[in-house]
Amino acid sequence: MARPRSFDRDHVLHAAERQFRTTGYNGTSVDDISAATGLGRGSLYAAFDGKHGVLLQAMAGYSARLGQFAPEALAGPDEGALERLHGFLLYAVDGVPLADDVPPAPDRAAAACFAAKMALELGASDPEVERLASDCFSMVATAVAECVRAAQRSGDIDPDADPDDLAYLLLTIVRGIDVVGASGHSPARLTSIAESAFALLPRPRHR
Repeated sequence: MARPRSFDRDHVLHAAERQFRTTGYNGTSVDDISAATGLGRGSLYAAFDGKHGVLLQAMAGYSARLGQFAPEALAGPDEGALERLHGFLLYAVDGVPLADDVPPAPDRAAAACFAAKMALELGASDPEVERLASDCFSMVATAVAECVRAAQRSGDIDPDADPDDLAYLLLTIVRGIDVVGASGHSPARLTSIAESAFALLPRPRHR
């Protein structure tokens, strides 16, 4: 009979995600992951097939969290959809939070979107990372597009605007806020970017 695992798999993946978000993939060693998660090298290889396996499973878990959070944050009555889009932009000022069971990110750079960070570092050379990142972006964009449609139904956004185009525009802006925030700009600057983007949303020509 196989011996039962003696660790919390989700917690290990959350801790590994935190490490990757802090130091990047290439800047993280197996020993770093071992120290962050409390698992020995042998256990990491046995459970996850090494560093790359840990990364892929951590990204899958991150995507699942976003896939639950984004629709919940953006869904609701049509009348409040515009304000929910506003909140989506402002939420980006503080970055994407880590899981509740690990310490907070040490700085704003480590709070940047995990999928975006790994896509920039590895996406061009790692098809699995590229696919996971793309799936993550698509899930968020779908939730944003549905919120845009709700705002159009309520008369707060131009009905002729393409919801999917606007969704990817807003997604690009929030990921851009990550980059600007990671380079050391203040929360006030990031808030100004978010507010400017919100002000540029196309409103109906006749109210």
